[in-house]
Amino acid sequence: MSSHVALNEPPASPDDGDRKSALAGGRRLAITRTGAVYGVNGLLVRVEVDVVPRINRNSSTVRMVGLPDAVVRESQQRVQAALRNGGFVVEPSAITVNLAPAGVRKEGAGFDLAVAVGILAATGQASRRRLAETLLLGELALDGGLRPVRGALPIAWEAGARGFARAVVPRDNAAEAGLVEGLAVHPVRHLREALDLMAGDSLPAPDPPAPPPARTAPNGVDLAEVRGQPRARRALEIAAAGGHNMLLTGPPGSGKTLLASILPDLTPPLSREAAMEVARIRSAVGQHPGAAFTRPPFRAPHHTISYAAMAGGGPGPSPGEITLAHRGVLFLDELPEFRRPVLECLRQPLESGSIHIGRVRRSLRFPARFQLVGAMNPCPCGHYGDGGRPCQCAPAAVARYRSRISGPLLDRLDLHLTVRPVTSTDVLAGTVAESTATVHQRVLAARKLREARLRETAGVGWSTVAGVGKVLRDQGTFRSLVSWAMDGLGMSARGVTRAFRVASTIADLAGSEEIQPPHFEEALQFRAQDTTR
Repeated sequence: MSSHVALNEPPASPDDGDRKSALAGGRRLAITRTGAVYGVNGLLVRVEVDVVPRINRNSSTVRMVGLPDAVVRESQQRVQAALRNGGFVVEPSAITVNLAPAGVRKEGAGFDLAVAVGILAATGQASRRRLAETLLLGELALDGGLRPVRGALPIAWEAGARGFARAVVPRDNAAEAGLVEGLAVHPVRHLREALDLMAGDSLPAPDPPAPPPARTAPNGVDLAEVRGQPRARRALEIAAAGGHNMLLTGPPGSGKTLLASILPDLTPPLSREAAMEVARIRSAVGQHPGAAFTRPPFRAPHHTISYAAMAGGGPGPSPGEITLAHRGVLFLDELPEFRRPVLECLRQPLESGSIHIGRVRRSLRFPARFQLVGAMNPCPCGHYGDGGRPCQCAPAAVARYRSRISGPLLDRLDLHLTVRPVTSTDVLAGTVAESTATVHQRVLAARKLREARLRETAGVGWSTVAGVGKVLRDQGTFRSLVSWAMDGLGMSARGVTRAFRVASTIADLAGSEEIQPPHFEEALQFRAQDTTR
């Protein structure tokens, strides 16, 4: 993940707590380990609990340091109530809880279990034998029960990478934490259950790890149910095979949204590594993934979305829609209705595959490698160019409507497709079109061909800038086509490069060992539609 933060110490030795507790003057110290979400990654936190007995006092005071937020500070009331209602007795003491590293702000309620166990260990009511190599995570109810927390998967992932042996988590978080290989996950429902587990002579067998991800069933309409639209079907296949960005323009009811929703089922399944990235992102924002999945994400935010909700932000900051669409499809319906800054924030992530969010106290980089699909009407009324219904818009209104999308953003969309309305002939035709599964197999074959070519050419394939230059030098046939595209259509150098990438995908779908002029011509046809708007 792109915003990895290495601010934590490696796990201490098993006798670390025993050495630190041997302090003079009645002072007792215990150390537990927990974690928090930092962006979309896990951050391990060392919880240091210092207990100083007080004479002639009727109650204990708890002070939390280490940049806790309001939710973390409130945990002192939750922890004290949970200990009292759980039958534990803590003599009047001054309790100091330090959350290290102290320079990173701590957020969320997942520290409760580690703080409670630390207090009990410092007062001799809990075993210390396994604290140094155990991750403790969970929110405490006032009766000592454990509630699930946000970000259990990235936190457990970080713990596994740091060599922790086990994790004790709420039962509702066990499925996602169990996705981490090499980390024994023990689900518990109550604080006392966690203490009994830590104190036992032998640990019970952890829950079995989640099974490896399998291809999920198609979600929604099958491509065979789409009537007509042969050019749109072709564009979808090319976009799925090459991961190309696409713009669909057509009147209302022409099927733009339906076509876009089929795209994730045409694309190859996510690898286990990519599926884990997606699962960790979802866990970090509170969408508890029960198991790994391989269908690429499909995000379709409303056009009223704010800049922070799209790009990421807030006090956290938290990831936005472009990060939630990582490794998947970001579909923006009614594209011109989005606010201009919201659309412009997409330009840099479309090139780099990540977005940098800077704040005064922290700076994070979120992954954002997504496939953009936009849909729009040709004019405000939606019927410009529609032979069935006349357009009611003035030419100036049409131009103003289309100008809401900037040229640089349009230049990053590889396929520009005009979607025509479905006719009665298309609806009543008895022919059966190709299914999603059939097209999906061709897409898989094209992807394998491209991967093999990249291995043979040491990464300099047709879809790279170096590869495009090599094609132009070696094959003079393309010179006239490039001249026509740049001089006749006004296409930019970036547009020509992206057209070559589309042509390379078309060649892969055709099983061709090299790009042929017809492949490049078809790619230019998809780009040329934008120049006439």
